[in-house]
Amino acid sequence: MNTYDVVVIGAGVIGSSVAFHLAKFGAKNVLVLDRDTIGAGTTSQSSGILRTHYSVKENVELARHSWQIFNNFAEYLGDDEASCGMVKCGYMIVAPEGDKLEPLRASLNQQREQGIALETLSQAQARELLPIAQFDDAALIGYEPEAGFADAYLVATSFARAARRSGVTVRENAQVNRVLIENGKVVGVSTSIGDFKTSMVISAQNIWTPELAGWTGRELPVTPERHAVLALECDAAKYTFSMPVFKDLASPGMLYCRSYGGSQMLVSEGVVGESLAAAQVEQGDIPMDYVVEVGAQVAERFPAYEASGIASSWTGVYDVTPDWNPVLGKLPGIEGLVVGYGFSGHGFKLSPTVGRILAQEALGMPTDVSLAPYSIERFHTGRLLTGKYGLGAVS
Repeated sequence: MNTYDVVVIGAGVIGSSVAFHLAKFGAKNVLVLDRDTIGAGTTSQSSGILRTHYSVKENVELARHSWQIFNNFAEYLGDDEASCGMVKCGYMIVAPEGDKLEPLRASLNQQREQGIALETLSQAQARELLPIAQFDDAALIGYEPEAGFADAYLVATSFARAARRSGVTVRENAQVNRVLIENGKVVGVSTSIGDFKTSMVISAQNIWTPELAGWTGRELPVTPERHAVLALECDAAKYTFSMPVFKDLASPGMLYCRSYGGSQMLVSEGVVGESLAAAQVEQGDIPMDYVVEVGAQVAERFPAYEASGIASSWTGVYDVTPDWNPVLGKLPGIEGLVVGYGFSGHGFKLSPTVGRILAQEALGMPTDVSLAPYSIERFHTGRLLTGKYGLGAVS
């Protein structure tokens, strides 16, 4: 039976980041196992938006550190060919008069206190940046000029390649059947390609985290939740790469949208989606009622898109916790087990820093950002990380 110092379960964007950072911090004998191929799960379904805007200050800190890595991605990985596919077009968020106005104001003020470069725009300034939209109802408009979007699959594969170049072993199509635990300590993993000894496992299983709950006998609250993404095409109004990502707190679905393919609009809702009974990444049906509902909301903000058509669509699955924020760190009572799950739509944006701090935690190093707020114990103590806008992916 082969022995490894650390075994990482999952080679999505989080697991691949963990693997790279373990090697970066000097770990010499690391194994990554994935049931499929690198980045083929929920990572490949990501909309790829990059922003530091959060109403939970701890998330702002994770996003701020991650942005620094995304902004110098090839250099950070030590690989001139590495790319995150970044389009730095800015991020705009709008609230009307009503219950979202003060939460947005408080969130923007909090970001400024944390050193984020952002602006407050007038309606006229917003129209200059996003001329295909109307802002008549906008009472407050925040703008983060350094934000944008990138490619989650590219990021995952780039992290994995850099990890492999540093000596990490990545085994694809390797199903983990169980984490082996004796006397409260991790001793190995049992998989479809054999058993491996290890005293440290980092689980980045995402929507498959309930499997870990079964292996450990611990309650790990997480629900797989399907969300639909539409790509709209409109001859009368092109959503170009130079136009900012847009978040609409005025819409019932708290829509987010960005340029897609250089002229199309990628759009989805930022609210609670369809709960699934079990983890799955297969494409789900998108009801016509949903398309009509989202289309009506889009047309309110982008009038020309009332005549748009659907160019493509897909579904993605979030691993959602009760407060829509991740669980990060050691699992109490089991020595040698570190978890990172429940990203609830935030995973890609935070993946560089999350991978870094989970690796630091596993290796007994001080973490760049405190893991305490993300402890699983918060679900028992009541110290939840619920965002100011309520439950949803803009926490």
